[in-house]
Amino acid sequence: MNLMYLILTSILASLYIFTLYNIPILVAGVRHLHRSSRNKKKTPRLSEEKLPAISVVVPVKNEERVVGRLLKALLTLDYPQQKKEIIIVEDGSADKTVEICKEYVKQQPNHVKLLHKSASNGKAAALNYAIKHAKGEIIAVFDADNVPEPDILQKVVKYFEVQSVAAVQGITRSINAGENMLANLVSCEEAMRFEVLFRGKDDLNLFVPLTGSCQFIRRNVFEEVGKWDEESLSEDTEMSVRLLGKGYRIRYAPDVQSWQENPVNLTQLINQRTRWFRGCMEVALRYGKLITKLDRRSIDAEITLAGPYMLALCLIGYFMAIYTFFIPIQPDLIFTIMAQLISLLTVISLLLIGIAITYVAKPRKMVNLLSLPFIYVYWSAQTFMASYALVQIILKRPKKWTKTLRTGAATDALKIMDKQRTSK
Repeated sequence: MNLMYLILTSILASLYIFTLYNIPILVAGVRHLHRSSRNKKKTPRLSEEKLPAISVVVPVKNEERVVGRLLKALLTLDYPQQKKEIIIVEDGSADKTVEICKEYVKQQPNHVKLLHKSASNGKAAALNYAIKHAKGEIIAVFDADNVPEPDILQKVVKYFEVQSVAAVQGITRSINAGENMLANLVSCEEAMRFEVLFRGKDDLNLFVPLTGSCQFIRRNVFEEVGKWDEESLSEDTEMSVRLLGKGYRIRYAPDVQSWQENPVNLTQLINQRTRWFRGCMEVALRYGKLITKLDRRSIDAEITLAGPYMLALCLIGYFMAIYTFFIPIQPDLIFTIMAQLISLLTVISLLLIGIAITYVAKPRKMVNLLSLPFIYVYWSAQTFMASYALVQIILKRPKKWTKTLRTGAATDALKIMDKQRTSK
């Protein structure tokens, strides 16, 4: 039998299984999104004495364009001052980041701490250093480009009323989606990931990973499972898998919202996604034993971690399909049916995403569905990034933490939140 035919059939089978598995999750996410958009209920606030103490940790390095915006938002959060502390851990900045942070420390010396690390060796190390000085029962982590909504802490603590919940992942929305077409496509992708995929996973009691920002974890659970892995390029994913291994649950909280910047040029996007993909791939290799646990969250975690490998397989499939134009193979019935099913499932996935976009986008317009072809092209481009990350692993290239540059760009979302804070 033709070797090319066997390889192509194996790739198609893997993609078919992966896509078919995720369809019910996307359906559950869209269903939950539809239900929540119709039934918006205000939950009662907890009394002040029942509110847990929260330590908000912010790792910063060369963030002069955005850190002041974040600190202003954190200081005006709707949460008792005596139960909230802000810990900034500065990691060798060469710009005016330190000076800006010091100004906020002067304004609120009892609530804002500024820590300095002698060596700059990544976000995970900065988080571990900061948490040594934290006093809160819950640790909140925000990247420097974030702007959390005023009620974010009031909303997140309600999830921790369930003792089995060890961590909560909020949603990060794009603050600069209107800056250019790439930022808008990344915004659509992120909205799909949070509002459809994570909603579906949470609704079905599956594996919800932490994503690095707008994330919250119980202090005692953190101390039990151990510090953030300073060698990992994806310390948030690695921590998520360790929490899963200990039997803890991570909840997705769609009402716990923060705004952040998305990449606006290809260099930023390639560097960011290559690091994400490589980190995720390495976590998958390290924790492959999870698949031996016959429970839904462990199996889902392994399938989730396999995502970047599936992207790399897609790229191989594209090249092999081109190859068959020059050296044709004779497909049989199984191959033909599988190829058609993959196409059908891809169309179904895009339609589900399109439905989700009509709910998420403001204002809601059917014309938003016209972005679907561009989203598909954007996803196809990411197959190259995932493949590049895989090549780095195979060739054992040195790990390098690449920081995404921030510009401080914002859309009307920031103006709306400023008005909300001013009116309080």
